[in-house]
Amino acid sequence: MTEIAIDATPVPLSLRFGSVLHLSDDELFELCAKNPELRIERTAEGNLIVMTPAGGASGHRNLEVAAALALWARRDGTGVGFDSSTGFLLPNGAMRAPDAAWVLRSRLDQLSTQVKEKFLPLCPDLAIELRSPSDRLSDLQAKMEEYRANGARLGWLLDPKERLVAVAIDRAREPDRNSRGEQRPPAKRLEQEASETRALRMRGHGHENIRA
Repeated sequence: MTEIAIDATPVPLSLRFGSVLHLSDDELFELCAKNPELRIERTAEGNLIVMTPAGGASGHRNLEVAAALALWARRDGTGVGFDSSTGFLLPNGAMRAPDAAWVLRSRLDQLSTQVKEKFLPLCPDLAIELRSPSDRLSDLQAKMEEYRANGARLGWLLDPKERLVAVAIDRAREPDRNSRGEQRPPAKRLEQEASETRALRMRGHGHENIRA
């Protein structure tokens, strides 16, 4: 069995395999299952990004964000919230695990129970990333662009240190109703709920930077 030692400091480590090693989705799932103490993601190029557990302050903020999203999702009822332990297989081949995410229930209903036991083969409708002290802002901004390019309707990048919120909204992907006549939760509703929970206030299109 091959082992790779990871420094205990909370700094992301990128492993570039090139054409030497390619992990299938099932093999990547097994790798993550065998290393639950690590948070592992895969880029669209097939490289692995390995992160150790978050520090206390970041862990607390993650919990607060996930709890607020869970409360909203329960009240709203049209979708399901997920925490940072959930992996999403994006259309571009990446596997990402946002700090919190939300997916329309109608999309999840199209997946079998067996499929939902592993990484979800879709991009979340809402993806939230919380910047930790070791995260480079440019990396997180690139992830938000990736989420939007792969189908996310709304993205929040929360930066506690700078008290800054970066918002990515794709209005073009958000009709009021889907092909079956079911009402979609537009970004405006999410914005209003976020304001009510003291998370943030947002307006407009594309990307915005908002001071908290």
